[in-house]
Amino acid sequence: MTKPDSLIFDMDGTLWDNVDSYTIAWNKGLEIKGYRSQVTRYELLGLMGKEAHVMLNTILPNASATEQDELFDEVIRQYQLLIPGMKPHIYEGVYEGLEKLSEEYPLFLLSNCEEGGLVNFMKHTGTTHLFTDYMEHGQNLKPKAFNMKLLKERNNLQHPVYIGDTDSDSKASADAGIPFVFMSYGFGKTDNYAFKFDSFPQLVDYFLNI
Repeated sequence: MTKPDSLIFDMDGTLWDNVDSYTIAWNKGLEIKGYRSQVTRYELLGLMGKEAHVMLNTILPNASATEQDELFDEVIRQYQLLIPGMKPHIYEGVYEGLEKLSEEYPLFLLSNCEEGGLVNFMKHTGTTHLFTDYMEHGQNLKPKAFNMKLLKERNNLQHPVYIGDTDSDSKASADAGIPFVFMSYGFGKTDNYAFKFDSFPQLVDYFLNI
């Protein structure tokens, strides 16, 4: 693989684990909207990295599109209320690693999260200054591969890599023609990757010495 000229990071399962907060927000949203069903952390883990409509079709398969949209809007409202006090698990070495990597590479964020999700991440972790650009599914409701290409073209990237933790990340990278770097400590599994790392410091060490 050619040495990359940029690193594009997934968020959930790659940089942090905030699923406990998401679970609270989903369950509060379901309660407010009058649904008896609730979701568990385990159930949400299996949906991490999926587009919102996939999550909604799984959690509320019999609801109309309008009902699903109303629920998702409420879930986002509940998540926003949680932000000031939430305590996500930031994976080992992420803070220091991003600082070091930003001195060598332009860094980017790309996620299937709602609009504003990556901004919330950067503000909460104090890492806004480390990232050149970002793209969220909620901004245009396009697939991750499409947004990967968009981010690449918008920033004139020649040899980016995408760093994620699920098989859907791997497939999106393949569709976009971008090498995939798999973080095995995250939420998913895949056998299709250019490189695999078991911790964030391993990734940092590799890309600083490549």
